[in-house]
Amino acid sequence: MKLAILGGGGVRMPAFVRAVLSGAGTTFEEICLYEPDAFRRDTTCRLAVELAAALGRDGLVSVTPDVEEAFTGADFVFSAIRVGGDLGRVIDEEVALRRGLVGQETTGPGGFAMALRTIPVLLDYSATLARISPGATLINFTNPAGILTQALSSHARVRSVGVCDTPSSTIERLGRFLDAEPGSLAYSYAGLNHLGWISSFATAGEERLGELLGRYEDLARFDHRFAAFDPDLVRLVGAIPTEYVFYYYDPRRFVDGVARAGTSRGQDVLRLNEELLGGIARAFDKGDLQDAWSTYSMLMGVRHDTYMRVDTSGESGQDEVRSRRAAAGAPDIGCVAIGGYEGVALQVIEGLTSGRPREVVVNVRNGSSLGFLEPDDVVEVPALVAAGGVSPLAALAPSRSARALVTQVKEYERTVVEAAVRGDAGLAELALALHPLVPGLSVARDLLAEYRERHGEHLAYLH
Repeated sequence: MKLAILGGGGVRMPAFVRAVLSGAGTTFEEICLYEPDAFRRDTTCRLAVELAAALGRDGLVSVTPDVEEAFTGADFVFSAIRVGGDLGRVIDEEVALRRGLVGQETTGPGGFAMALRTIPVLLDYSATLARISPGATLINFTNPAGILTQALSSHARVRSVGVCDTPSSTIERLGRFLDAEPGSLAYSYAGLNHLGWISSFATAGEERLGELLGRYEDLARFDHRFAAFDPDLVRLVGAIPTEYVFYYYDPRRFVDGVARAGTSRGQDVLRLNEELLGGIARAFDKGDLQDAWSTYSMLMGVRHDTYMRVDTSGESGQDEVRSRRAAAGAPDIGCVAIGGYEGVALQVIEGLTSGRPREVVVNVRNGSSLGFLEPDDVVEVPALVAAGGVSPLAALAPSRSARALVTQVKEYERTVVEAAVRGDAGLAELALALHPLVPGLSVARDLLAEYRERHGEHLAYLH
């Protein structure tokens, strides 16, 4: 089998390739990284290639600036592109935050701008894939993943599925809090990407959601991502929200926290990535794979451990994390724990190819899974992944308040996709006005005007 990766020079890709090569049950004869940027081909792509060689798979990973070469013979394509780069994310967040609105890469105005930049590009890639390797499956991790998967489902001629590790990581953390064996967990999860709730959670056949709600203060102390939520509000809703619901439940806390920190997550990530790419380049100038790997693992660890800290706490915590990571040292190149989005992607691939169906939370066409939404709406629910495809399972509908929020955001998502496909700026303004975090059409028009000015060529297709 051949795996092609769109955005093969992204900073997460060396870890992704390392996980793919270390995973049991999935064997690729070729992994091709598509990356048009020469500097990233010489840094993150080179690191992925040399990691593969160090793991005894020399020659298995290739790099190309030619997308048709990458797609030729591909069985699976993993999409992790960022149109406009890290600076684009900073702009997305900054434009909203200056107006006192949530500035976040997937949610609200920031996610809207990122979607508008990315939908035409990803649909163009999918058309090329349909022409060159029509039997391939496109696994989308590109954010905002729900909107992008909606665009692929509605307007592309390739089989596609969206993946995100937010639901699975939330479930895993809840299991650890309850000291449960991983194989003993059963749960009900439903919603949209970055807008979902766990409404049932059982261990060894015993329902324990009531215990989680009753002990929510303890859960918040156990993991800072649960501390984003007011315990009484969670108990009122009657379900455990995944972390991105924070931006809907307490947007003022987020905006104040970013102001207190004096930096946004996008700005932090931009600086970390610049440091990471420069460190890898300097290590390779000396021909030192171990130094490149040490720099990479250190800074990706800092990025992972400070996730959402600015958003929820008003401080990044980077100094403490850097000290702890430096003291621990880099993990061995050959020792890897597979988790995160690479784990979800591998579960999808294994389910489609191994003859052993898997139940995985994915972004997929709704069908009849959530009865309050349309059949062709893309939702995030557990699905059965098997040789015949990805089939959403019947899901327990979330609470009334959650359903209302999901319904409104889904209407916004549908309209954003249509605006991008038509290139219609007026429809894009109306779409943004539908979002619950945007206070009306006048603000939506003001936001889009600045996004169009600052993103230039990336939004020039809008008329």
